[in-house]
Amino acid sequence: MNGHFQEDCLQILAERARRGEISRRRFTQLAIGLMGAAAVAARGTPVLAQSGELVFVNWGGDAMTAYDQAYGQPFQAETGVVVKQDGSGPTEGAMQAQFESGKPTWDICDADPFSAQALGRKGMCEPIDYAIVDKAKMREGFGWEYAASSYFFSYVIAYDSTKFDTAPTGMADFFDVEKFPGKRAMYKWGAAMWEALLLGDGVARDALYPLDLKRAHDKLAAFKEHVVAFWGGGAESQSLLLNGDASMALVWSTRARLLEQDSGGDIKFIWADGLLSPGAMAVIKGNPGGAETAMKFIASAQDPARQVVIFDLLGQGPANPAADALIAPDAARFNPVDPANMPQQVALDMAWYEENYGPALDEFLKIVSA
Repeated sequence: MNGHFQEDCLQILAERARRGEISRRRFTQLAIGLMGAAAVAARGTPVLAQSGELVFVNWGGDAMTAYDQAYGQPFQAETGVVVKQDGSGPTEGAMQAQFESGKPTWDICDADPFSAQALGRKGMCEPIDYAIVDKAKMREGFGWEYAASSYFFSYVIAYDSTKFDTAPTGMADFFDVEKFPGKRAMYKWGAAMWEALLLGDGVARDALYPLDLKRAHDKLAAFKEHVVAFWGGGAESQSLLLNGDASMALVWSTRARLLEQDSGGDIKFIWADGLLSPGAMAVIKGNPGGAETAMKFIASAQDPARQVVIFDLLGQGPANPAADALIAPDAARFNPVDPANMPQQVALDMAWYEENYGPALDEFLKIVSA
């Protein structure tokens, strides 16, 4: 589920380099050092760790430079353990294949929490060792048996303020095309859209789960004529608003920040009724680098200053609440888990997604494509 978001973060990081917000020289040095000159723009190829090394599997491209800078290099300096970045993409199926091979080459994965939970219950992921990983350095409710939260992002309402006399105040306004005329854009892959549809249909935030999928899909079918596009990537969601195709869209919070900048402030966003999504680190059962070393890496990545580096580079909100105070005041309003922003939102329920995501997405896509 988070793979599409992570791939979009890579595009954002590259765009920041093009804009000069990150030194081109430094960016290129890091990228070439990690992936080689011919693969700077690619995901990279799978890597094999030597004895005493770890492989951290993420979604490739420029995220490899960010994770190495924020987490890999500091961990090596502390422990002497080299952390190699693998951009293969840790989908649930790929993680399962690693375990079933009998000789996994992956250690730590940037995984959907619900995928790690599902695999862990099948004995394919290591339980998080909370004697090493500090649960007190996580936000309450975001430390799972087989997954340790590592970042956050949100699905939020972005809107063209030049087209409305008043600003939307929540999800009910997103679905009110009389009060807020114009086309809408929604996420193609279902995540958070069920919650948005139910909030727009009058369900209270604290009464969302378990999700009433029939009600959500009925709402989608009735509202579909007002949706100009179901976007699959962040760049598409951004262009739909910048080009005027949609007056309002549900977008990733990382893209909402760019939309505000690129439109000169005309396109704004709100945190109210945002849908908060966590990312996590998980460890393949029987990983070659050893479970204890992998847990020490996860614990090292809990350092608040290191998580601020990831926020600055990728826009991902920190998992450790102590990092919030370290974010520059002018940037804090873009942090999905800032104390002023997080209470306005609903966190996606990973237990529900573990049980229901696949079948729910099939039904969602049938309506989208009908």
